[in-house]
Amino acid sequence: MATTKGCRTASGIALAIAVTVSAPSLAGQGAQSAPTGYKAPVVSDTGALPGPRQPIFFRHDIHAGQDQIPCMYCHSTVAVSSAPGIPALRTCIGCHQIIGGSTPAHQAEIAKVRKAWSDRQPPEWIRVYWVPEFVRFPHMRHIKVLGTGPESCANCHGQVNRMTQISQVPTLKMGWCIDCHVQRGVNRDCSVCHY
Repeated sequence: MATTKGCRTASGIALAIAVTVSAPSLAGQGAQSAPTGYKAPVVSDTGALPGPRQPIFFRHDIHAGQDQIPCMYCHSTVAVSSAPGIPALRTCIGCHQIIGGSTPAHQAEIAKVRKAWSDRQPPEWIRVYWVPEFVRFPHMRHIKVLGTGPESCANCHGQVNRMTQISQVPTLKMGWCIDCHVQRGVNRDCSVCHY
């Protein structure tokens, strides 16, 4: 199946580059493992969705599931930083300067992205995942061990490529983390997470 991929920014100027690729070629780049022809569902009532309401209704099931955009295309800092990294607005506008949406609802949300870009005012996203301040969870260490594919991210974030709106999946309580470390034979010394 041919799909359109690859939005980029260059020298601060947003460009959208259409590249036709076959889905299997994305496998090594951390593309979401969605079945061929996956179509994200139409959502008419967002009030019943789990997770916090965001300033822009961003559909991971469309971007990561239907369009199979690799997680690290938007979350590029997770492999080099302790923080997970919210995508910069220029990443969004790199595609949505040209891509306008397929439905009136999508077009309205993309209009919010374009307005934020023109106003030079990024959205104030509501954080979904929290760990207590006495816990250190360096994303780059986990990515180094688990890898960058969607199945790696799903260990902690669930099947994001099927989530209409992001919500916290695991408890992130100490027992949950310890279980993961035990299953993988990873160090369980207190100073690994508490420093």
